[in-house]
Amino acid sequence: MNRRTFLLGGLGVLATALGGGTWFIRQPKFGKAPSGERLARIKASPHYVNGKFQCLEPIKTATDKEENYVLGKVKFFLQDKSALFPKQPIPSKKTDLKSLSPYEDFVVWMGHSTFYMQLSGKRILIDPVFSDYASPVFFINKAFEGSNIYTAEDFPEIDVLAISHDHWDHLDYASIMSLRPKIREIVCPLGVGEYFEQWGFEPEHLHEEDWYTEIPLAKNFSVHILPSQHYSGRFTTPNNTQWCGFAFVTPNRRVFCSGDGGYGSHFKEIGNRFGGFDLALMENGQYNEKWHRIHLLPEHTAQACVDVGAKQVITSHHGKFALALHPWEQPYLDMAAVSKAKPYEWLFPRLGEIAYIGKVGQIFAPWWEEILK
Repeated sequence: MNRRTFLLGGLGVLATALGGGTWFIRQPKFGKAPSGERLARIKASPHYVNGKFQCLEPIKTATDKEENYVLGKVKFFLQDKSALFPKQPIPSKKTDLKSLSPYEDFVVWMGHSTFYMQLSGKRILIDPVFSDYASPVFFINKAFEGSNIYTAEDFPEIDVLAISHDHWDHLDYASIMSLRPKIREIVCPLGVGEYFEQWGFEPEHLHEEDWYTEIPLAKNFSVHILPSQHYSGRFTTPNNTQWCGFAFVTPNRRVFCSGDGGYGSHFKEIGNRFGGFDLALMENGQYNEKWHRIHLLPEHTAQACVDVGAKQVITSHHGKFALALHPWEQPYLDMAAVSKAKPYEWLFPRLGEIAYIGKVGQIFAPWWEEILK
């Protein structure tokens, strides 16, 4: 083979690879950058600076790591991760969602950050991910065995779909599209609506707002978009969409959802604004000391629960994906330790089990111990 033939062959392989890569990232699940009127709204936000969204308390980088980010990822994939995954399927108790009374207020944890909730007859679904992988490829972030017990067919009509940000473990294309016929209204932070419009959802049902904005969806029901200390990005462009927490408010109930994010003064501000919460759905999992600016450490989770004035707490961001290097059971052991003598009641239903909002004395067995025996 002469040099010219070799060079042409090499260029052909490169072109094929580049073409395949271009096709890959153009799949609908990747979404596209905000544009038009949406981009104009983003640029008008006080939280959008120098072409990117910023946290209320600035962080150095997306992950605030001392080590090189790429090197950190390589270390993660090369390290022994056997302790990160449970040796048995995650215990569950699948609730028949369609048979539940519309007059009861409750929440059902569905693994990681997915919650199905009912408030004053409104059916709410938060960050649904029912796929086997929390990534654009099939070999990264595999779900724990037993953690996917629900599909779109199990749900009644969804009055409100709430999406906290665009990371793959919170915004899952396959799950959203399978639920699409059942979704009535969507609430999300600035920029995230671009995904839904691209995926065929009607703009009039998109409620896309900045931090500290109230979205009234019915006479006695509002969703508030609230800040968190995190970051966004689905592939190569970081922080071109916003991230958030939520407050769900009715005349009788207030529920806070932290979304992803590190500890900050915003928790106390939120608690003061709303006068406390009946229930807080708080991040507690996939943490690391080097990530403390963008993910809650257990002691910060406990303090944040106190700051927002939560009466009851259910934690999330655990029980489905291994995204950090702590053992899979560590979030439960740590939360049990840091919650001692705290003014809130920590509830720990197993995956799919009902927890009633405001009901005192509910008993839940520490289900993770079943696997550790």
